[in-house]
Amino acid sequence: MPRFVAFLRGVSPMNLKMTDLKQLLEQAGFMEVKTILSSGNVAFHATIEDEETLARSIEQQLQKNIGRSFPVTIRSVEHLRKLLATEPFSNYSFPKGAKPVVTFLWRVPDAKLALPIRHEGVIIHEVQGLEVFTTYVPHPKGPVFMSLLKKTFGKEQTTRTWETVKKCAQG
Repeated sequence: MPRFVAFLRGVSPMNLKMTDLKQLLEQAGFMEVKTILSSGNVAFHATIEDEETLARSIEQQLQKNIGRSFPVTIRSVEHLRKLLATEPFSNYSFPKGAKPVVTFLWRVPDAKLALPIRHEGVIIHEVQGLEVFTTYVPHPKGPVFMSLLKKTFGKEQTTRTWETVKKCAQG
């Protein structure tokens, strides 16, 4: 049975407790549910293998049980491990102290982008399928990288640090 990770967009400890998320997924029939960190990452086994179906199911369960939903992105643990094995950030040069992040898109971008895109310490290096590899230097204005990603790819995406993706790939 495959293992997946759900990345919930916009979750923080203030708006959804990870214990509640774990319990909700267990009640919905997911197995070996494990939350990862406190920002809406959860690994589980499922009999359904279609990622889109899994995402919609979790969104519906959230709406039904807590009266609120968060956009959900699903990736298999196997996919995340393959992604890590490619070591994509080793292909790029970026400033010392820059932080690598991965953005998980919900669909392939329509437009062909002229990469890299650079803005205020942010570098969008590459798009591989449904993943975007970006580095950023922390900025006094806050997370300017999120604004650039939203401007470039729209709202239909969620972003995690490379370190978080590593933890999630452990399932």
